[in-house]
Amino acid sequence: MRYEIIATVEGAPGAFERIEGHIDYKVVNGSCVPLTPISGATVEPQTQLPVVFERAGENTFKGEIYVDRIQDQDYFGIGVCHWSVVGASADFHHGKVNFSPAIYHDDIIGQRSVVRYFSERSYERASRSRIDIGSPSKSDFTDAGRVFSITLKSMEKPR
Repeated sequence: MRYEIIATVEGAPGAFERIEGHIDYKVVNGSCVPLTPISGATVEPQTQLPVVFERAGENTFKGEIYVDRIQDQDYFGIGVCHWSVVGASADFHHGKVNFSPAIYHDDIIGQRSVVRYFSERSYERASRSRIDIGSPSKSDFTDAGRVFSITLKSMEKPR
């Protein structure tokens, strides 16, 4: 199942040096995983794969993901492990800041948009290393007039 993640930047105070991304997967049925020694806990396997975003317009970038990229299989001899997408992120780098909005499973499958707002002040203070995940609402900022947004939208692509 192939999807395109479309990232659109609106109102950013400047450019980004690079745009990268990743998609996270995890096993959703813990019964296929043996208990860990000593603690007896079940630790479901998970992995992260890169997403390549390419420029598709002045402020638009597109990346392709496969929600079924990791195939279900019996890794431990106690049952088939079923993998699912957790979410995908687009990482917009400026200085030492990674502006990192994410779109999660239900919004990917539902082909919905997710908007995250970021402070221009965060962009201006790029000399301090950090990850900024933004906020779902402009009203979360004391200076709501000095924000920019990054929208992630999922669209299913026929094979």
